[in-house]
Amino acid sequence: MDQRNDVKKIREERMLSKVELARLAGVSPLTIDRIERGKACRLATKRKILLALGLKIGQKQRVFKQ
Repeated sequence: MDQRNDVKKIREERMLSKVELARLAGVSPLTIDRIERGKACRLATKRKILLALGLKIGQKQRVFKQ
């Protein structure tokens, strides 16, 4: 199931590569690539990405649309 998100847009605004974001979030670059293409991921992974982007958990709607 594909999910809309703005991970790529926010990552690029912060001038981070996929590899850099993956390292900050503690996930693989392949995971970041999949998420940016709209593939589903676990809630824990979303939490890691939000924190790595410098956002608070309460700002999840800014990144992950539902």
